[in-house]
Amino acid sequence: MRLNAFRDVIGHQRVLDLLADEVPAPAGAYLFVGAASVGKATVARRFAAALLCPQGGIHAEACATCRRAVDGSHPDLVVVEPRGRQTLGVEDARNVVAQAVLSPVEAPRKVFLFEDAGTMTDQAANALLKTLEEPTGSTVFVLVAESEDDLPSTVASRCRTVHFGRVDEASLVEALVSLGLDRRHAENIGRIAGGRPGLALALTHSAEAARFRDAWLSVPTRLSPAPGEAFMLAEEMLAELEPLLEDVEADNEDRVTREQRERSRRRARQTLLAGGLEILASWYVDAAALQLAGVVRNRDVPFEELAAVSPDRAVRNAQLVLDAMSGLGLNLRPRLLLAELFAELASED
Repeated sequence: MRLNAFRDVIGHQRVLDLLADEVPAPAGAYLFVGAASVGKATVARRFAAALLCPQGGIHAEACATCRRAVDGSHPDLVVVEPRGRQTLGVEDARNVVAQAVLSPVEAPRKVFLFEDAGTMTDQAANALLKTLEEPTGSTVFVLVAESEDDLPSTVASRCRTVHFGRVDEASLVEALVSLGLDRRHAENIGRIAGGRPGLALALTHSAEAARFRDAWLSVPTRLSPAPGEAFMLAEEMLAELEPLLEDVEADNEDRVTREQRERSRRRARQTLLAGGLEILASWYVDAAALQLAGVVRNRDVPFEELAAVSPDRAVRNAQLVLDAMSGLGLNLRPRLLLAELFAELASED
């Protein structure tokens, strides 16, 4: 039986089944890893709700315990996040250690949820390590990060790792349609989101989704090897992020502190930029597929534009875009990264 706490989660059925089996006798610590906005934090909240629920999350209707856990007001759910900084420091870890020895207030256990575990410093990890190694029977830690490598290995190795993949586009689109979205609008959002339900849901009320996708699909026909023009195009594409960022910010108005809102905006900006680059890469994949009897994904792009790029060049350029996406994870300056990418894509070498 699917847990009531998971009822509104889009995709990830294999992970949800695994976690449902864990609820009766959970491990001491879990690490949820996967791409940004793929749904890790959403599932982590609902997993925490099931762990705190007196019925293990199995009931016909949402209960008060599950509702309070999901909205963060349950006394036995401790959400651990940076305070006024971008990292989880040693003082944050020491506060967790002090609270971890306390008995639950009303649930059978306490759950400590680290939604930005990837920001943990080595000093914080060292302070937390003994508690992770020897948790009390009534304490569960749930850490959320994009990769195991984002955390000190001493912490990651003491957690049961749960991997979250992308949600397939068809399932994502159907979920959006079930929420009342027009199918064409849902398809545009699905293509931008790239299998990330969190981003897709944040953009459900955006009127700019189609324009954003069209802008990135237009890049290959507007490239120039001239550095100045590459920089201008980079600035234009970064400007295309702003209307969607405003929609994401409106969806996150419940973030109660300035630091929370700033972190949310940084993550959304990074995710949208990655989504734009994925759209651009898909153009080159389509250019190769068209000429090699493959399946073309972006059927609204004129075939004569796709055919103007040789298959070898299309494959090369798709790889350049994917390499640039890796650069995003290294916190390279987006304007410079895009300008260099656009100049390389235009180069004949």
